[in-house]
Amino acid sequence: MAHVLQLAEAALRDALGEPDARAAVTFLGADRIEVLRFPGVDTGAGDGNGVVRYATLGMSASPMSDPAAVVADPDRGPRAELVLTVRAGAADTDKVLRPLAVFAASPQVEGLVVAPGAALELGEPLWPGAPFTSVLVGEPGGLVADLELEPPRDPVRFLPLLPMTPNEAAWKRVHGAAALQERWLAHGTDLRDPGRASVPLAD
Repeated sequence: MAHVLQLAEAALRDALGEPDARAAVTFLGADRIEVLRFPGVDTGAGDGNGVVRYATLGMSASPMSDPAAVVADPDRGPRAELVLTVRAGAADTDKVLRPLAVFAASPQVEGLVVAPGAALELGEPLWPGAPFTSVLVGEPGGLVADLELEPPRDPVRFLPLLPMTPNEAAWKRVHGAAALQERWLAHGTDLRDPGRASVPLAD
């Protein structure tokens, strides 16, 4: 377990640089989850703000297993860590550390298998004043490459999290993740904006 986490942290550092802060959260019945904060670089948006990235560390220690399985396989099964990117300086996004740890602990606590297209619901703002109460799990590989492990272990995938407003989350439940992402793309939605409004959802 420790070896996998060491490799996962090395992969995060290689892709995102050195973290400037980290916090650890422990939930009853789950292993410790850490959340690392990586200061980003200028985004080129012309607003003077860079981005900040938050990444979990601990979720990949064990494979996620089908909750219907009688016995969990200690080696086989998907492994993941979560990565959230937001524009820096526009909101108190550092308070997202605990919600991220909650999401990362959900495979252990709730038996969830977190995969692209899934929605993770918090039920309260992701940080103080945030218009988002949930996230959509995106496709891996764009920011941090998959971490290959020795067989028979599955690779660790670093899954981006895309914040959703309550209206977007409700619309996604009806129409699906792909349709919501198409809406975001069609309207040029800045998914890194910590204060953005919901994308237009009416046809």
